[in-house]
Formats: sequence, structure tokens, C-alpha cells
Amino acid sequence: MGLFGPVLPPIMVGEADRHALVVLALGGIGHTADQADDLLYELGRAAVVPDDALPTDVVRMGSEVVARIDGGDVRYVSLSYPDDVGPNGLSILSPPGILLLGLRAGQSMTWTDRDGKKHEVRVLAVSNRGLG
Repeated sequence: MGLFGPVLPPIMVGEADRHALVVLALGGIGHTADQADDLLYELGRAAVVPDDALPTDVVRMGSEVVARIDGGDVRYVSLSYPDDVGPNGLSILSPPGILLLGLRAGQSMTWTDRDGKKHEVRVLAVSNRGLG
């Protein structure tokens, strides 16, 4: 635990994703103010790097991620914009989607839902084949 709560893992985001996600959050269409605030908080704490300097194992938009949510079965998801969520898609505006952004394999994040229940998302592997 840090002084003000749990110690958060460092995250990084490419410049293009950061710009597109800030526009999404501030657009206010198709999501709640809480979702926008949560996304903007994570973007605010992320180290922003040039797209070509973003390591290949960092979760970014379009990443294929092997993750475990709440200790359950392994899930194969693709981090997606809300309008592009396919069969294995995970919206960037969902709590696990927001918290996956910028993580690397082996890192995890926790969150507490409105009912006070704690949840965890853990990254097991990241693939960015075909992305920037």
C-alpha cells in the first residue's frame, strides 16, 4: 500500500491512442461521466511516448490480450473502442478495459465496483501484431 492507497503499476500510452481516447472521453456520447473520469484519470497518470517508441508488449488499442479477470478463466480479448467491440472485444470504457490500457504482461490492476466489491484484471500476455 502506498500512502494514499494501493501502489499503482506504471503504465504508458502512445501519443495517438492518448489523443483519440481523450477525444472519446470528452465527447460525452455513449458513456457515463464516471467512465469518462476513470479513463481520463488513467490517461493522466500514464507516461505518454511517441507511438514508434511504445514497447511491443504494452496493451494499446487493438491489442490482443490474454488476461484473467477476478481469478476466473483465462480470457482472450481485444481492447476495442465502444463502437468496434466484436465477439472477443473488450470496450475501453469498461472497468477492466480502462485498467488494461498501458499494462504489460505480469502486471495487474484492481478496482472496486459501486457495491464495494473488489475486482482484479491481470495481464498474462500481449500481442500487437499488425499494430503500429
